[in-house]
Amino acid sequence: MSEAAKQEKQLIIDEIKSKLDGAQSAVVIDYMGISVAQADAMRRKLREANIDYTVYKNTLMKRAIDGTDFAPLAESLEGPSAIAISKEDATAPARVLDGIMKEFQKMGFKGGIVEGNYYDKEGITEIAKIPSREDLIAKFLGSIQNPLSGFVRVLAAIAEATPADGSEAAAPKEEAPAEEAPAEEAAPAEEAPAEEAAPAEEAAPAEEAAPAEEAAPAEEAATEETPAE
Repeated sequence: MSEAAKQEKQLIIDEIKSKLDGAQSAVVIDYMGISVAQADAMRRKLREANIDYTVYKNTLMKRAIDGTDFAPLAESLEGPSAIAISKEDATAPARVLDGIMKEFQKMGFKGGIVEGNYYDKEGITEIAKIPSREDLIAKFLGSIQNPLSGFVRVLAAIAEATPADGSEAAAPKEEAPAEEAPAEEAAPAEEAPAEEAAPAEEAAPAEEAAPAEEAAPAEEAATEETPAE
């Protein structure tokens, strides 16, 4: 092997090491079976998710990961292999690749390292089901906003039903006199006997005067009888 070829390989090894340095995850897939157009579309989707996707020779990747936290990937590096690396979202490579595989109905997982742990193809398939951080935050905010929005609506309804000036709160008190109206109408009936009793009191002197008039003839009779003696 020429010196130039050795230097070229070393550059590739150093490139792989640089990409893995500080990476949250790295997933190895079997990329065979897709067309050039599909490969371009896949790269574009991975790039939009800030995922680096590259096809390397297995021997060079094995040399690059030797002695690193990604060394367990060596057992997945058999046959055609490509590696997807993310330094931001640990579950992004598995999740995005899983969506692409379902769309194309081709390719498959081989294995991967996620946050320092090795997963085989079944394990990476499960990792792919984990929602993104943004989706988790959105779901969490939605779960706490629904009860709060309901509470706010209740407070708004209370505020509308009880104005600051208390005008509606006083309405029931204004209806109270209507219930007392029968008592006010009954009052004249109670005073009626008092007005009828007045003539009875005036009749009393008339009754007393009657004996006085009857007594007068008796006195006159006594006067008339005196000369007879």
